[in-house]
Amino acid sequence: MEVEQVLHMNGGIGEASYANNSLVQQKVISLTRPIREEAITKLCYNKKFPRSLSIADLGCSSGPNTFFVVSEIIKAVENLCRELNQDSPEYNVFMNDLPGNDFNNIFRSLDSFKNELEKNSCGPCYLFGAPGSFYGRLFPNTSIHFVHASYSLQWLSKVPEGIENNKGNIYMSSTSPLNVLNAYYEQFQRDFSFFLKCRGEEVVEGGVMVLTFLGRRSDDPSSKECCYIWELMAAALNDMVLEGIIKEEQMDGFNIPQYTPSPSEVKLQVQAEGSFTVNRLEVSEVNWNAYDTNWNVTDFESEEFESLSDGGYNVAQCMRAVAEPLLVSHFGEDIIEEVFSRYQSLLAESMSKEKTKFFNVTVSLTRNA
Repeated sequence: MEVEQVLHMNGGIGEASYANNSLVQQKVISLTRPIREEAITKLCYNKKFPRSLSIADLGCSSGPNTFFVVSEIIKAVENLCRELNQDSPEYNVFMNDLPGNDFNNIFRSLDSFKNELEKNSCGPCYLFGAPGSFYGRLFPNTSIHFVHASYSLQWLSKVPEGIENNKGNIYMSSTSPLNVLNAYYEQFQRDFSFFLKCRGEEVVEGGVMVLTFLGRRSDDPSSKECCYIWELMAAALNDMVLEGIIKEEQMDGFNIPQYTPSPSEVKLQVQAEGSFTVNRLEVSEVNWNAYDTNWNVTDFESEEFESLSDGGYNVAQCMRAVAEPLLVSHFGEDIIEEVFSRYQSLLAESMSKEKTKFFNVTVSLTRNA
């Protein structure tokens, strides 16, 4: 599997699109707002206030969250400008994702985004697409002030090598051999270290990064809190193998290119690479079902709530928006509806028995001198 060619969220605005199934990600962005605001304050107080501020959102995807986070960053800067009696800077915003991302959907929404900034008397904003892997250089030396990435860095640059014996699984699990767990961790180490090295060359001295991973609290990489959602998908696929719908060798050759790190693993890699200092490291959690409990949904249209009571449907759609391109590239399109129908039933059964949550690891970093 060439990850860079096939990894992207479902584009467009259809029922299974990322644009219509990314409320979990929006909740995570809202949860981590205080950390971003603290990082922006640190940037603006510790450096001479820049006349031109360059912001990079890595793994921006497409849909409402793309401009949601950029708007929040700009609003935080504008609030600081008023507090410090400074003129607003101009903003250079770089939207990065892999080439398969639906950049057209982003650009179609650009006018409404800029109009909203103008209504709030923000400084001029120039937006650029920056397609390419963030596991490599993206920008000129010392050109970026603020880097943001949310729910993108858990994706690896490739499926780890040497995990052919991970039979019956599509990710790390409690039944995965030890060499599989080690291979996933070592691939994460290589990828994240190279990511930090590249950003260390691109971010200005004193510049900041706020990175949120889908992760885990536990030190066990095969713990249920990070692997269970993929184990249920594997169960759906294995049932289809038993019924002869999918070939066993196809199933055994499919593994998800993802690693959900613990806080200690993130911190260890930052310290080992050396370009950045950790300012803050936190774990948060959100329910699998984004519509479950005490979430402000007033910004969403009523038709989006037809299936609110069906947690299995909501989570299956969320995961489909993320995983469908990977599944299609390996198994083909014909099985997709059947896979997610079975997956939805397994999710609903699991969620009826226990509280299911995603765990998020957020780190705030400053570029060393």
